[in-house]
Amino acid sequence: MPYEGSPIAYDFTCDQNVKVPMRDGVNLATDIYYPSQGQTRAQGKFPVIVERTPYDKTAPRAVANAKYFAKRGYVTVLQDVRGRFASEGEWYAFALEAPDGYDTVQWLGTQPWSNGKVGTFGGSYSGSDQCALATLNPSHLSTMVVAVGASNYYHGSMRQNGALEQRFHVYVFRMAMTSKEAMADPSLQSEIMKAFTEDMPDIVRQFPLKEGATVLRRLPSYERWALDILTHGEFDGYWKQRGYAIDEYYEEHADVPTLYLGGWYDSYARNTTQSYMKLSSMKSSPQVLLMGPWTHGEYEVTNAGDVDFGTDSTINLNDLRLGWFDHHMKGLTTEFSDWSPVRFFTMGTGSQRKNTHDYDRRLDHGGFWRSEPDWPLEGTQFTPFYLRSDGALTTDSPQTIDRPSTEYTFDPMDPVPTMGGGISAADNIIRPGAFDQRERPDFIGCVDELPLNFRHDILTFQTSELDKDTEITGPVKMRLWASSSALDTDFTAKLIDVYPPSDDFPDGFAMNITDSIIRGRYRNSWEEPELMEPGTPYEFVFHLYPTSNIFRVGHRIRLDISSSNWPRFDVNPNTGGPLGLERRYKVAQQTIYHEPTRASHVILPVQ
Repeated sequence: MPYEGSPIAYDFTCDQNVKVPMRDGVNLATDIYYPSQGQTRAQGKFPVIVERTPYDKTAPRAVANAKYFAKRGYVTVLQDVRGRFASEGEWYAFALEAPDGYDTVQWLGTQPWSNGKVGTFGGSYSGSDQCALATLNPSHLSTMVVAVGASNYYHGSMRQNGALEQRFHVYVFRMAMTSKEAMADPSLQSEIMKAFTEDMPDIVRQFPLKEGATVLRRLPSYERWALDILTHGEFDGYWKQRGYAIDEYYEEHADVPTLYLGGWYDSYARNTTQSYMKLSSMKSSPQVLLMGPWTHGEYEVTNAGDVDFGTDSTINLNDLRLGWFDHHMKGLTTEFSDWSPVRFFTMGTGSQRKNTHDYDRRLDHGGFWRSEPDWPLEGTQFTPFYLRSDGALTTDSPQTIDRPSTEYTFDPMDPVPTMGGGISAADNIIRPGAFDQRERPDFIGCVDELPLNFRHDILTFQTSELDKDTEITGPVKMRLWASSSALDTDFTAKLIDVYPPSDDFPDGFAMNITDSIIRGRYRNSWEEPELMEPGTPYEFVFHLYPTSNIFRVGHRIRLDISSSNWPRFDVNPNTGGPLGLERRYKVAQQTIYHEPTRASHVILPVQ
């Protein structure tokens, strides 16, 4: 179908720091970019699109985006969220984004230059605040483009199955550098910058974060937020507020066309697919899912970590958003006129060699785009792969001749170092993406350059060499039978694509695909924790992030089981003490079961 999207038809003018009133009297600073003829605002009413950001509405990229859309016939609005940059009030991440976003959309929809239709866009925080405001169903909300936004911060972002994602403690220091307090006090800003650029490795080693122990003590609201997410381990009222638990309010959520954009190596991968799955079944408006092989927000970059996916793996984000807005706000024929509800990138069809088009000579893992009618894919065979006592990973369930269990020791003072994964907001302290699972000195916690699974506290289970290409596309579920000598502990699972040795990679390449963690006290309930009985076997059921990858002939599918992934996740002290406050640590003896009645397995979505 021919593309009839909006061409460049206008110049632009801008009103800066317009005060948009919130219901409690706080004014949010808002820059409004109007389509214009020269320096004269164009006559008539226009559709309005808005990005609400904590990252400075005057940042060059934000301004460039606003100009791009204004020149194509949209009143484009950039707003500093509460307590950030030019806006009034106190910043406490996500807490008031639902009402503030609602009030902003309604105000924009009633202005004389507005045609009453308001669309929203933005990624990360600016994706999540869209999701939050949509739960209040503002009448002027017309459509959304939600890039890497949250569905539930407890279940898949700030926390994951009870464990804290420590990237947010890195993030709060990053945000503190541009706090109002720091911007007004150069000496404070310098102190925070030193902490962020030089001291973060030491800060994350001093787990957990202690009140008053860092420069955050000089920014009470920032320190309070960091401590709150650390100590609120249960899924209680704190996490159920609209800004954090969007999926708790899906019945009230606006029914508007929405594009959900995410990446396989993004921290919001599970949130993104869940938002699509739930809302596409509940709402009548078009819901579209787009997933690429990207890290957080890197839609125009071909690589993720040490792996490259080829030039076809990228998108032009603004062109994509323009096509969406043109179709749903102007009624034009664009690429979205006949898009399938689901479009995603399947990884794994590259040359398997070092690529030749970048200096770093990354692994060419490759892949291709495809369109599907739904997610998960129709006909998916959710197949159990069992953890066998001899280290095999097989579709054959354990037999009585197998050893009943495998043991390892978990020392919280010597956690397994993080080697990539779905991470955001923590570069370069915690690095996202796909990496060979081999320790290296530029990763925190690494002590040598041996394969990571040579550690005594990692159990490895893998298939034999595959005799045919095997595609794994969809959600991944872990059912782990385990016990511990501790009252509370963690278990981790990591899915890996094991390349065989080659001329380019003589030792092979163990590429992380997806992973997750679960905290023992939350095995039965997120709201009512139960400590473990030492030595008692329990079943731990949890989801890894979704993925789409072809494991090639000659490769192996590997699953690594351990009890830590640090500094990505906080380390369980194994004492059963209060989360975020415990200063004692205990070594735990961990047992993984392979009995026919306690058959630990991962459920893979085989195509």
